Amino acid sequence: METELSSEFEARVAKHAALADPLRLRIVDLLTFGDYSPMELRQTLGLPGNLLSHHLQALESAGLVIRRRSEADKRRMYVHLVPGSLENLMPQQLKNAQRILFVCTHNSARSQLAAALWDIKSDLPCASAGTHPSPHVAEGAVAAAQRHGLTLENTTPKHLDEVLTEHDFVVTVCDNAHEELADLPQIHWSIPDPLTLNTPQAFEDAFRDIAERIGSLAPRIEAPQPRKTS
Repeated sequence: METELSSEFEARVAKHAALADPLRLRIVDLLTFGDYSPMELRQTLGLPGNLLSHHLQALESAGLVIRRRSEADKRRMYVHLVPGSLENLMPQQLKNAQRILFVCTHNSARSQLAAALWDIKSDLPCASAGTHPSPHVAEGAVAAAQRHGLTLENTTPKHLDEVLTEHDFVVTVCDNAHEELADLPQIHWSIPDPLTLNTPQAFEDAFRDIAERIGSLAPRIEAPQPRKTS
């Protein structure tokens, strides 16, 4: 028991030490909304590559972030905040949005699951779309949703141009869509495509990843307050 307490305490110390640096804390704040490539972090923070690499290594060593290779551009990596790694240290900043729009390439799995999950977590409206939509929702996504009491049976993939409005808060859940829409303001979740393996477990993994991220994001997005009239 003493060893377990000591290990837990050391892990907490490592996280606090990593977050004590202002730049590392800023990186973690950014990652609480979505994933960034190192290049995107350098551009956002104005850091040279070697300094950013140093800070990312420190955050990885503390168990706060991990890196995943892009499914689109295999040379690119995405930095992802480890779910639950901050426990009660998550920043309380809020964003305003009139609607959440989840986007992936085919609008057949990840973005559909995200919209279905959002509907049970938030009263804020949501929608989903694809940059190159498929004719129908993937059977594996339909089955995964059913296992968790959700339904995708009556949904049809739609093109982003049909759905996007200027007031949408866009969340890309696919590396290909994120990189294709680089000029569109968005947050990004680098979630592996379950159709690559096309197994029930792959869809379960995607479902769990999306559910964890929505559980973190939903309480921090609120509808704009109506303007007061005199």
